[in-house]
Amino acid sequence: GRFVEDKFEADLKSLSDFYKKNGFIDVKVGPYELRKIGDKYLELVLNIQEGAQYLLSGITVTGNEHFTTEKILSCFTLKYNEPFDQEKFDTQLANVYSLYFDEGFIYTYIDQEIQKEGNRLNIILKITEGNRARIRQINITGNRRTKDKVIIRALEIAPGDYFRQSQVIRSQQNIYNLGFFEPNIKLDYTPINSNGDIDLEINVTDKPSGVANGGVGYNSADGFIGQLSVSMGNIMGNNWSSSLSWEFGRYTEDFQFSFTNPNFLDTDLLLGTSVYYTTKDWSSFYYKIYTRGASVRVGEYLPFIDRTRLLAGYSIYSKKYRITNMNMIMQDPENNATLIELDSLDWRYTSSVNATISRDSRDNIFFPTKGSQLTLFSEIAGGILGGDFDYFKQIAQVNWYMELWYKFVLRTKWRFGYITPYGRSNDAPPDEKFYLGGTGVDGIRGYPDRSIGPNGGGSREIIFSTELGFPIAGDQIIALAFFDAGDSYNKLRTFNFMNMKKGIGLGIRIQSPFGLIGFDYAYNLDEDHWEPHLQIGTTF
Repeated sequence: GRFVEDKFEADLKSLSDFYKKNGFIDVKVGPYELRKIGDKYLELVLNIQEGAQYLLSGITVTGNEHFTTEKILSCFTLKYNEPFDQEKFDTQLANVYSLYFDEGFIYTYIDQEIQKEGNRLNIILKITEGNRARIRQINITGNRRTKDKVIIRALEIAPGDYFRQSQVIRSQQNIYNLGFFEPNIKLDYTPINSNGDIDLEINVTDKPSGVANGGVGYNSADGFIGQLSVSMGNIMGNNWSSSLSWEFGRYTEDFQFSFTNPNFLDTDLLLGTSVYYTTKDWSSFYYKIYTRGASVRVGEYLPFIDRTRLLAGYSIYSKKYRITNMNMIMQDPENNATLIELDSLDWRYTSSVNATISRDSRDNIFFPTKGSQLTLFSEIAGGILGGDFDYFKQIAQVNWYMELWYKFVLRTKWRFGYITPYGRSNDAPPDEKFYLGGTGVDGIRGYPDRSIGPNGGGSREIIFSTELGFPIAGDQIIALAFFDAGDSYNKLRTFNFMNMKKGIGLGIRIQSPFGLIGFDYAYNLDEDHWEPHLQIGTTF
C-alpha cells in the first residue's frame, strides 16, 4: 500500500499502547528507517525495545481523607499477579477523579509513583484532595429569547451547593432537552476566592422555537396527509408552548389547538389544555368516527422519586360512528356487535379522568443513547363521571437505551395494554381498543397499520421491540436494524407467545427541518413478504 506518514505515526502509537496494555510499560517503539527499493517500493525497518513484562502486585493509596481507601480501590478492577494494563488503569484512575469531583473536590490532584521489583510493580497513588468548592453564583449568557428562570429550573444545582460533576452533566442534558438551544451548551467555572469557591458560567445559543409550516406526511394506514400548523415552543421566553394545526387527507381530518404551561405561577406545576375536532375513516374496518372534545391536565414532578412526574387529566368528548360497508361488518356480527349498535345512534359522549406516572432518565430526548423511559397510564370513563361509556383502560410501557461498542445503541421497548367495560356497558368503544401493526405506539413493522387483532379491536395488547442504531452523521442520520413482535387479543387463554406476529428489517432516520423522517423496510416473518413503512415523527 501507499505510505502515509501521519497514519503511520498513529499506527506506532497504537502499537505502543498495545504493548502497554499487556504489561510492557517501558516499551519503546522506534526509531524506524525507510529504505528505498527500486522506484516504487519502500522497506520499513522498525526498532522495538520491549523491556520487561510487568505483573501488578498492588495499589497503595495515601493522602486520602474524605474517602476511605476501600472506596477508592473499588474504582479499580485490575487483577493482581496478572500483566499490568496501562489503558485500563488510566480509565479507572479517571473514575477516582470523578469520585472526588462529584463531591466538590475539583482541585484534587493524584500523583503516581511506580515501584518496580523484578518483573512486578506496585503503584502508589499520592492524593492531594484540595479544597471543596461551593458554587457562589450561576451566570447565564447567550439566551436572547429564553428567560434565565427557565434555564435555572432545568438545573440540578444551585448557589450555595457543593459542585457535583454528575449534577452539572445532568443539568447540561436538561437544558438541551428543553429544545430551545443548540447542542453546544457550555458549562465552565471560575475560582473566586482562596477557599476554592467558584462562579459557574452557562453559555447557550438560541435556536428557533416557533414554526409555521405546511407539509405532507405519510403512513400506511392514512396514506398521504397534508398539514398546516403554527406552533410556538417558547412563548415570551417562558417555556410555554402552543399549537394550532389542521391535518387533512383521504382518510382523516383533524383540527386541534393546545396550550401547555409547565411552570404555572412559576412553580413546578404543569397546566395544559386542548380542544379538537377529528374525522377518521378506518377504511380497513369499514367505519368512520367523528370526534369533538376538550381536555385539561395538571402535573408535577414527585419530590421523592428522581425525574418522575405525575400527570392527571380530565377529558370530555363526543363521538359519532358510521359504518361504511355493512356487508363486510355483518360477516363477523359477534365481534362487531357494539359497532352495529353505535351506527344506529347519534352523538355519544365520554367523560373520563386519567393519571400518568412517567420517569424519564434519557440522556437525549431526540436520539437517546442511555437511560430509560417508564410510563404507566390509567383511565376510567363513565360511572359517576357520566357519559355513555363505562370502561377502565391501562397501559404500561418501558423504553430502555444502552450504548454498546463504537457508537452502536441498543433500544428495547415493552408495551402492555388492557381495557375492560363495567357498569352499564357490555363492551368498550371500538376505537379505544387495541389495533396493532405498522408504525406508531402500537406498531409492528412488517404489517400494515392496525391490521393485527380481532375484528372490532382487541381488549389486550403486548408489544416487544428492539432496535440496534448507528449514527451515520452525528444525530442527524441514524441507520438501524429492528425486530418487532406483538399481538392484540380479547381473552387471555387465547394468547400464545409463540404465535405473536413478528417482523424484522432495516431502517433509517433523518432529522430534517420539517421534523424526523423515517423509512423502514420490514420482512413479515409470519406471511413471508416485505412491507415498506414511511413515517414522520418519533414513535419508539
